[in-house]
Amino acid sequence: MERDRRGSLTVVVRRKVGKIFVAEQEKGSIFPIDCLKDFSAKVFMHFGIAEVDARQAADVLAKSDLRGIDSHGVARLHTYFDMLTLGRINPKPNIKIVREKVSVATVDGDNGLGLVVGPRANEIAMDKAEKYGSGWVSVCHTNHFGIAGYYPLKAVERDLIGWAMTNTTKLVAPLWGAERMLGTNPIAIAFPGYKEPPVVIDMATSAVAYGKIEMALRKKAKIPRGWVVDKNGGMTTDPQDMIDGGAQLPLGSEREMGGHKGYALAAMVDVLCAVLSGANWGPFAPPFALRQEIPARSVGKGIGHFFGAMQIDGFIDKDEFKKQIDEWIHVFRKTKPAAGTNGPLIPGDPEREAEAIRSKEGIPLLKPVVDDLLDISRRTRIPFEVN
Repeated sequence: MERDRRGSLTVVVRRKVGKIFVAEQEKGSIFPIDCLKDFSAKVFMHFGIAEVDARQAADVLAKSDLRGIDSHGVARLHTYFDMLTLGRINPKPNIKIVREKVSVATVDGDNGLGLVVGPRANEIAMDKAEKYGSGWVSVCHTNHFGIAGYYPLKAVERDLIGWAMTNTTKLVAPLWGAERMLGTNPIAIAFPGYKEPPVVIDMATSAVAYGKIEMALRKKAKIPRGWVVDKNGGMTTDPQDMIDGGAQLPLGSEREMGGHKGYALAAMVDVLCAVLSGANWGPFAPPFALRQEIPARSVGKGIGHFFGAMQIDGFIDKDEFKKQIDEWIHVFRKTKPAAGTNGPLIPGDPEREAEAIRSKEGIPLLKPVVDDLLDISRRTRIPFEVN
């Protein structure tokens, strides 16, 4: 945090390029994570959400901000606030298992807050894994569950391999398509290490997460070519073109760059999360943000999630596996670097390093995000102070 000659607060946001942090200055403020968690929890409780669930939801948002995934942290709180205000999210859901065998289950989230439904279903998957070797839970009738990486990190805490994925409202054009048909459909998986931190893979199956386009809009910044197309299917670097009838592109963007692979991964997530659970799939998945189009018809209930957990010692001695993960990390860290770089990262490195810094220094919030939080404060009378 720095001050310019006029004394205005400037947030220095560290952006990871390779292994180098590049300083990006944005006008805004720095907040302690506990302050943001407490405010978020109180906002959820304002709608009658039980305190234990409200604090669980706030924890998911806080983990996103700590790990540098700013698009999915308190920057999303106003959207949750809007959806709860309009009655589009059930604050007191009856979350229940509607179909089950020993190691698998389908959970109906009763249109509850995804930040509550997701952790509950993930717990079921982990409990099954510890009892039966693996656990797999598909979820319907739910909504946005935060960052996918939150859930496998919980599995790692129990020495399990964890999986999480979710479908989302249509934003992405399939390869060679010119309209939105799939969500950004993220996938996350984490493997525990012995002395090293876990390997955490957390990615959208689109070329970029929608939240990064939202952040570019907030900053009035251009975006890289290959992220989105305009309403005519042409490549563009203006994020507003995507909002005005355009679409995001699948991971890889074009056929020559592997766009068919991103499309196939998104399809896999769509089937596991929605077709398998009885949720809405593909273009029928309901929106989270209010400004997004509501599908003309429904083929299921809400959106869907899919969680998995695996007990390591059903495959190999647990400590041997974790030591091999450490060795895998050591070998890959010694990879000969490409020209002009410091070498490859281990999946999860940028987020882990961001968490170490932000846990001590606080969370940098852009002014539009602070303005959103102040608006919530004004409308709920829950105190939120900006120093």
